[in-house]
Amino acid sequence: MSLVRRQSLTLRLTLLFAAASTVVLLILGQIVVRSVEGHFEEQDMAELGGKLELTRHLLERVRSAGEWDGLPQLLDDALIGHHGMAIAVRGPDGRMLFAAHGVSFTPPLIERAGPAGQPQVWRSDDNVDFRGIVGEARTGMANAPPAFVAVAIDISHHRSFMDAFMRTLWLVVLAASLATGLLGWFVARRGLAPLRDMRRKAAEVSAQRLDQRLSVEAVPVELAELAESLNDMLARLEESFRRLSDFSSDLAHELRTPVSNLMTQTQVALSRSRTAEAYRDVLESNAEEFERLSRMISDMLFLAKADNGLIVPGRESFDLADEVAALFDFYGALAEESGVSLRQAGSAPLVADRLMLRRAIGNLLSNALRYTPAGGEIVATARLGHDDSGATTARLSIENTGEPIPPAHLARLFDRFYRVDAARRNSGDGAGLGLAITRSILRAHGGDIEGRAGAQSNVFEMWIPVLKNTV
Repeated sequence: MSLVRRQSLTLRLTLLFAAASTVVLLILGQIVVRSVEGHFEEQDMAELGGKLELTRHLLERVRSAGEWDGLPQLLDDALIGHHGMAIAVRGPDGRMLFAAHGVSFTPPLIERAGPAGQPQVWRSDDNVDFRGIVGEARTGMANAPPAFVAVAIDISHHRSFMDAFMRTLWLVVLAASLATGLLGWFVARRGLAPLRDMRRKAAEVSAQRLDQRLSVEAVPVELAELAESLNDMLARLEESFRRLSDFSSDLAHELRTPVSNLMTQTQVALSRSRTAEAYRDVLESNAEEFERLSRMISDMLFLAKADNGLIVPGRESFDLADEVAALFDFYGALAEESGVSLRQAGSAPLVADRLMLRRAIGNLLSNALRYTPAGGEIVATARLGHDDSGATTARLSIENTGEPIPPAHLARLFDRFYRVDAARRNSGDGAGLGLAITRSILRAHGGDIEGRAGAQSNVFEMWIPVLKNTV
């Protein structure tokens, strides 16, 4: 089985093409052979029928028993010029009146009664093939029973011709099958040339050359969809490699800052003797950096589990409005201190993991508070809606006033470590994983999130499918 699987497509196509051509040629050969044999049989039957009618005519002229004696001579005269033709006549009394020399008529043929029937073929004692027919012949004598006439013709020359014809035909079929197989191999090689070009092009793709694409216009229509699928795959791989490269670079950058701070503070602390209070300050500062590293590592582990489908949300009935109200109470003091007002509206009951969604909503509110200027407002609106398939969804939109996010950044807002303002990377406002975690939580629930910019505001809207018994 492994050998069959490892055969080349060119070989398979060649074998199939040769086999199909051979079958067609064999069928055509059988048709030709049967047609030629039928033609010979028609010729023989026409000649046999003529001799049978001639013999009947001669027998009709026999009007007395004395005229039987002259019948053999008349029949011999009728066979002059007809080489290979033979006649046998059995009289009404069962006596063989005439039989051509050198022909051994088969008993079933000569004894057959009734009108002329189907022709019979037999081989004589000296290995000569004959085809013959038998029929009744009335004599001119009144009330005399009919005689039986058998007429046969030598078909050896037909058989010899057919044997030679068959040998020639099968040799031609064999040569034609080999020729069609060779032509099939050539055609298959030429037809599969675009596949080989695609293979060579794909071989040029590497981690450093993911921008290579297959030319859809240069391949046949049957391979165009395959080329488009491969191009789409390469585009996804290129995007994934880019994200992975950016992520690795961002991760190294994010980890370098706290580690550098820890090393610097520790080295400075160890450079000379200090008081216990000074050492305490250094340890407290280091603890803050360790806490930041711990949060970052925890968030990265969460995202890694989400990417591999290892997050299994719990199921609990609650209302998104209740979670928003609880988080407004939590962030109320910070919002008041920043001069930002909080407002909520609507309701959206659902079944989901309460703690995970609270974390997602908390990330959105924290992000909104961070970028809402003093005097601004944050509005959280919960409602029930429908997705593109018509399924009911629980939706929560959080809109905050402030400078609109440029469109170029909207598509990457949910990438890890991505920030619209690169200058805020080391400001201590977070590692840039909040929105990425929020999207992972929502996708684990079968939902998603999108961001859009308004005239003087930004809106983040999340949605989750709602079970029927929760509406």
